Amino acid sequence: SLAESARPGRGRMRTLARAVAPCRTLARAVGRSTPLAARRGFSTASASSDVAPATPLPVTHLLEEEAMMRDATAQWAKEELAPLVRQMDDAGRMEPHIIQACFDSGFMGVEVPEEYGGCGSSFTAALLVVEELAKVDPSVSVMVDIHNTIVNNCFSYWASDRLKAEWLPRLTTDCLGAFCLSEAASGSDAFALRATARRDGGDYVLDGEKMWISNSQEAGVFLVMANADPTAGYRGITCFVVPADAPGLSVGRREDKLGIRASSTCSVRLDGVRVPAEHVLGEVGQGYKYAINILNEGRIGIGAQMVGLAQGALDLTLPYVHERRQFGSRIADFQAVQHTLAQAATEVHAARLVVYNAARMKEAGMPVVQEAAMAKLLASQVAERVASKCIELLGGVGFTKDYGVEKFYRDAKIGAIYEGTSNIQLQTIAKLMSAKYKE
Repeated sequence: SLAESARPGRGRMRTLARAVAPCRTLARAVGRSTPLAARRGFSTASASSDVAPATPLPVTHLLEEEAMMRDATAQWAKEELAPLVRQMDDAGRMEPHIIQACFDSGFMGVEVPEEYGGCGSSFTAALLVVEELAKVDPSVSVMVDIHNTIVNNCFSYWASDRLKAEWLPRLTTDCLGAFCLSEAASGSDAFALRATARRDGGDYVLDGEKMWISNSQEAGVFLVMANADPTAGYRGITCFVVPADAPGLSVGRREDKLGIRASSTCSVRLDGVRVPAEHVLGEVGQGYKYAINILNEGRIGIGAQMVGLAQGALDLTLPYVHERRQFGSRIADFQAVQHTLAQAATEVHAARLVVYNAARMKEAGMPVVQEAAMAKLLASQVAERVASKCIELLGGVGFTKDYGVEKFYRDAKIGAIYEGTSNIQLQTIAKLMSAKYKE
């Protein structure tokens, strides 16, 4: 099994899993029955209000369980993941034991309720895992991000009790999830999808092809968006739970990508895939609403990934510029270098604040459409700029694969593309800004 394939470092992974496990105890200690918003000093009287009766805490303030999750992730990433990053990037493939180790270490069910085997922690805790992993390898980070913020949460929010009982324990143990929305003709125009779901007795029969599906090669379950009533347009879109071994479902070749190369990205073909009606996630015809809602959370997750990526590039650069000497001085002592570093650090910090604020707003039950778009937009822009500047500061070594910053630069580009392009985020933000000025 994958669990048995984890080699010499597996003992430390178990230790880290035990380190993460206390978050369940901490959750009870701080009062899981008390809304997270209230425990952080947010007002719970009105979800639309930004005024709290108590002194509000900074958005960077973490609950003890969140800090534990962050620290455990950072330790695991440094000890177990870092030595394999170059190898996986070159091969364009993720090591199976790394995927299983993410499950064993508690990273794959951060928000899933304890009754289903998860940690029952906060959305912010999940983002902290994503951010810490991205500091070392954005490929592993995005795998964990999609699994937590999209797949797990789709089940938690909208699945029937039967589907939750069937899938959530597996999704926290050893079953990777994938979300199938995009198609060849429906990228930014996501609801122009052509995949269909035809009712046949007690089943639905799915036909179509999905594109650019992350986690697809290793996934054990797919959430597939297909139209159960094409005459209704996007209002016919429905979400189906499809096991990876369903007859008629096939995963295409891996895309050979610029960045996040270890993360599998493939097409998923549906040829007469028969799905019981009980495998509809939520309600028929509500898939478009679910996609809109969950992608807002996913965009905040990508923001966290990009913040971690930028910080990772900066963390690799700082020691070098303080050791490298030119013209008799450390290059970090040159004012131009100092200003470049200061600008980069400021932008990373600003992006982190925007991401964390969006996360806390989501936890408080506030609308986050605009904030999610801003978080993803800003963080992806910062990631590109910072990774680029870090390569320049490193000079020749920055341009080689040996140092690792060039990988962050390649990985950063996807931030402006997936889960809504930067132009789509700008359009969303502009639309919401102009809403109050409608003629």
